[in-house]
Amino acid sequence: MYTRHEEYRGRVNASIERVFGHLDDHTRLSAHMSERSWKMGWGRMDLTLDAKNGREVGAHIVLEGRVLGIRLFLDEIVTERVPPTRKSWETVGEPRLLVIGAYKLGVDLTPDGSGVGLRVGIDYELPGAGLSRVLGRLFGRSYAKWCTKKMVIDAQAAFEP
Repeated sequence: MYTRHEEYRGRVNASIERVFGHLDDHTRLSAHMSERSWKMGWGRMDLTLDAKNGREVGAHIVLEGRVLGIRLFLDEIVTERVPPTRKSWETVGEPRLLVIGAYKLGVDLTPDGSGVGLRVGIDYELPGAGLSRVLGRLFGRSYAKWCTKKMVIDAQAAFEP
């Protein structure tokens, strides 16, 4: 279904249960989108969770905000959750984003000695048309790489001594 893929891998120095618990919290996972940065066009996205808090299959996660003055919106649904090793979620409908379109994002954890191997992957499409399609061709891959890397680095930082 998706034609593009990026992923980033790293090692986290904590138990698999603690790392999964950290990553199972979408307020942490989307933190890189709620902070103003040049990668976010100095904009930010606000997170809204349903009663399941993103911690059950079928849970909805909504992100909306402005980037470069343009209103963005996406609705995600948790499609897989296998504690403490795997979780994935994907967009519902057509997201209104600048450089990527519909996507599926997931985390995979594997025990690695006294820590955990973490892989964050995204399968995605470019936006459908207009300026977003052009921006997607120019910056979509870079954004997908940044997003996956940021999630791994944030998880590593959460468990540094």
